[in-house]
Amino acid sequence: MRCDFLKFSFVALIILLACGRVVLAEPAVVGGVVSSGHEKRIDLRWSASEGRDVVGYRVYRAEESGGPFTQISPDNHKVAVYSDFLGVNKQWRYYRITALDRRGGESAPSATVLGRSRAMTDEQLLASVQEATFRYFWDWAHPVSGMARERYPTRGNTVTTGGTGFGLMAIIVGVERKFVAREAAAWRVRKMLTFLEEKAQRHHGAWPHWLNGATGATVPFSKFDDGADLVETSFLVQGMLTARQYFNRSDPVETDIRKRATRLWRGVEWDWFLRKGDKKVLLWHWSPKYGFKKNMGIGGAFNECMITYLLATASPSHPIPAECYHSGWAGSKRYVNGKSYYGYRQPVGRPMGGPLFFTHYSYLGFDPRGKRDKYCNYFVNNRNITLINRAYCIANPQKHKGYGPNVWGLTASMAPDGYNANAPGRRDTGTITPTACISAMPYTPKESLAAMKHLYHTYGGKLWGPMGFRDSFNPGRDWFARGYLAIDQGPIVVMIENYRSGVPWKMFMSSPEIAPALKAIGFKPAPDTPIKRTVPPSKK
Repeated sequence: MRCDFLKFSFVALIILLACGRVVLAEPAVVGGVVSSGHEKRIDLRWSASEGRDVVGYRVYRAEESGGPFTQISPDNHKVAVYSDFLGVNKQWRYYRITALDRRGGESAPSATVLGRSRAMTDEQLLASVQEATFRYFWDWAHPVSGMARERYPTRGNTVTTGGTGFGLMAIIVGVERKFVAREAAAWRVRKMLTFLEEKAQRHHGAWPHWLNGATGATVPFSKFDDGADLVETSFLVQGMLTARQYFNRSDPVETDIRKRATRLWRGVEWDWFLRKGDKKVLLWHWSPKYGFKKNMGIGGAFNECMITYLLATASPSHPIPAECYHSGWAGSKRYVNGKSYYGYRQPVGRPMGGPLFFTHYSYLGFDPRGKRDKYCNYFVNNRNITLINRAYCIANPQKHKGYGPNVWGLTASMAPDGYNANAPGRRDTGTITPTACISAMPYTPKESLAAMKHLYHTYGGKLWGPMGFRDSFNPGRDWFARGYLAIDQGPIVVMIENYRSGVPWKMFMSSPEIAPALKAIGFKPAPDTPIKRTVPPSKK
């Protein structure tokens, strides 16, 4: 009888659909809409709609409460936050939000909210930029794993392990700045660590570059890179240890965070990745299909990977000899530089420093101030590389449009012709990346703040979006990136905070495993020498 009834019901539904007598339900009305006023803009947040059928939102604005309301968002806005850059302060606006489903249906509008733009001090604007950028890791996180998606606006399931490490640190900043409650942040961090421990695929304890954020399966990065990525793993572990030290309360959630982070940290087999034969150089990749076929050594030239050797040396379970830092990481004539560019001496690194992310990724947690190894003080080195990057953009030898004292910052990012590691010299494509100048704030606070304010006020809504500054822009080609990259967003939040309070540095450096490793490598106390030009800067 039950089968006959189901068959009848199904046939009846088909007939009614054919006759146009059944109307499929619209998406539920969007709830929880709130507005907040910022410098020249009004930000909106709302409760993300539940259900797989919801594919996006529309944002409507009016100057009067009764309308008319005009759509101001893209037709399929994907995240439950929006930033309306008005370009002026003391402006009142009314807003409504609707949800869209896969069939093209649109919900009834939400309740109307009112917002007002307002002037901000420099300190308030810094916090505002941090808060907007933090949303990438909070509102755009993968719904199952909580990990950082590789980019926006691509929805998908691909999450990034290194970007998630940056995201863990950004969440800590979110708690410090009261963007999110500590309890909610702790639940999110535990969710991420639980996924990484119980679902995510690992290879000798290390994670791949990309994972499927729903299943935990490895997502190949390239043909021979379908397994462990030790550098991305080190960025992730840097974030885990920072979170472990920060969430220090005795309640069950924070206790579980510390236990999981420690187990995951101890599970990484750093010594497995030492190149067979010489046992001195760490290898970047290992594949379950191809083994060490990629054979890419980590080190030999200053880049983003210092943290990999520091953590491998510090490992409580699978350490490498401290000598590997010198023979592997710094074991090349290309490591030491010692030349001056635009009047700034550069102790280590390639000519003119390369892309600025080299001076960011390893130093989100590792505090380079007041210490040096036998090669240099890395705070001084990174500061000078930043000033060289800026001076190069001012000199502008390739005559790119828009470069100047407040439009500078060359690093790896989206570009008009695809992803590119922009840097002074032949890799300069005319593309400026906000994370380059803003994430340098601990090194060059005056220059970085001036650049951030200039980009904000000059380019406005072209460069600003729902999660802060968009990834990059090319003034000469009037091109602005549509979206964001996790590995560019994370350093903005964290390095601004290292400038403001130093909390990420304090937390990571409080890990009991770090100080003994630095001592074994040969780090010693050293003053951060003041900026000193060796020659006047070139104006050409």
